[in-house]
Amino acid sequence: MPEVLKAPLVVEFPFTRSLGPVQSAFLTGLRERVVLGVRTTDGRTLVPPVEYDPVTAEEIRDLVEVAPTGTVTTWAWNHEPRRGQPLGTPFAWVLVRLDGADTALLHALDAPGPDTVHTGMRVRVRWAADRVGAITDIACFEPYDGDPARPAGHSGRFEDPVTGIVAPARLDYTYSPGRAQTAYITALSDRRTVGERCPSCRKVYVPPRGACPTCGVPTAEQVEVGPRGTVTTFCIVNIKARNLDIEVPYVYAHIALDGADLALHGRIGGIPYDQVRMGLRVEPVWTEGARYPDHYRPTGEPDGDYDTYRELL
Repeated sequence: MPEVLKAPLVVEFPFTRSLGPVQSAFLTGLRERVVLGVRTTDGRTLVPPVEYDPVTAEEIRDLVEVAPTGTVTTWAWNHEPRRGQPLGTPFAWVLVRLDGADTALLHALDAPGPDTVHTGMRVRVRWAADRVGAITDIACFEPYDGDPARPAGHSGRFEDPVTGIVAPARLDYTYSPGRAQTAYITALSDRRTVGERCPSCRKVYVPPRGACPTCGVPTAEQVEVGPRGTVTTFCIVNIKARNLDIEVPYVYAHIALDGADLALHGRIGGIPYDQVRMGLRVEPVWTEGARYPDHYRPTGEPDGDYDTYRELL
């Protein structure tokens, strides 16, 4: 039994969203070194502002400026900052209730060490040198022993307001395909395709999942299938994917490999896209050094009878 595979995996994409009038004013204010909250009908000031009262659910639009100074309400020390965090050296995550606000804002506090941070300590905003209308316009908070700052009473109206933001989303983790798919991937490196047979219903699943999806019992018996198979269903792709060097249109199909009871998917090549059809018999085409088939091509055999693959549609 080969060692179970694992590898680092990164899922990353830009998240684009538009802003309503409250969030637009808040982020535009940060760009202009103004911190805005929103006042509820019962007189509370919420920072960061929200568009609906979390207690009554009524819409709120009454913007009010608060001070860039405040008090730490709670904190946690970050010994090892990660990529993309506000500071590159150890810092404290803090909740800060700004002077004039009734709720706390989460951000970073630049402090020499955890022994210098405490609940109740006074802090102030350290503004970023380059501000674009984002929460990162507050570079961080820093310790402060002066008097509370006095807000100027800004109305919340700005020229050239920020109307949308793009926030990068990223997830770094270690992925392991598990025992069954490790065996499947290892076999592919030898240009073989293996599945696992259910001990109850006797169906062979490719790729294997380690358990039968129908019976729910563990699977362990390996069965080599293919390499040839039959196209069960397919689609014609007309939109070119980024970083994929395949000219459109092309065909992506579900292929029932001989001996398998579950169709896997693959690209069909070696035939005009408008000649691909259900029942077409195909075989894998490998490229030098590849760990999986590049595509499938017609074998030249007569088409498979519909009754031989109708249960795999």
